[in-house]
Amino acid sequence: MQRLVETRADCFERSCWAGHVTASAWVLSPDGRRFLLTHHRKLGRWLQLGGHADGDPDPAAAALREAREESGLVDLRFAFAADAPVPIDLDVHAIPARGAEPAHDHHDVRFVLVAAPGQTIAASDESNALEWFEMDELETVADDDSVLRLGLKVRRLLEAGALRLLA
Repeated sequence: MQRLVETRADCFERSCWAGHVTASAWVLSPDGRRFLLTHHRKLGRWLQLGGHADGDPDPAAAALREAREESGLVDLRFAFAADAPVPIDLDVHAIPARGAEPAHDHHDVRFVLVAAPGQTIAASDESNALEWFEMDELETVADDDSVLRLGLKVRRLLEAGALRLLA
């Protein structure tokens, strides 16, 4: 990931077929007891919210934008482990060729967001479904190793009191 960012000025553009930076968010309920996943239409799996940076060199801003677009949630805030948005995971994963797009890698920078109470979720056209899950459902819902790893990291951080939530 570091090599990509250091050698490709276009690494935040989806047209960079050498791979490109993406950003995603593990969205928590205000009390941290539930998490939100999308059943991705193209990939057919439950995934955290997120997507392409679309030229934005700020992965935190891209993760927030993508989470809002894909969930319908407007009031989302970073769960701080420090005084600034801190990624809790980095993941490089292969995206298969589809249509005119060749196979390529997503270099994903991952954050934790907390949804303010009283909001209604609304799936975007990129999703088959959007659903809140209880934290103890993680191992049965996450059918992707990187999603499971991300969820387990969030659960450990919550158990350690290392994330600042809304509730």
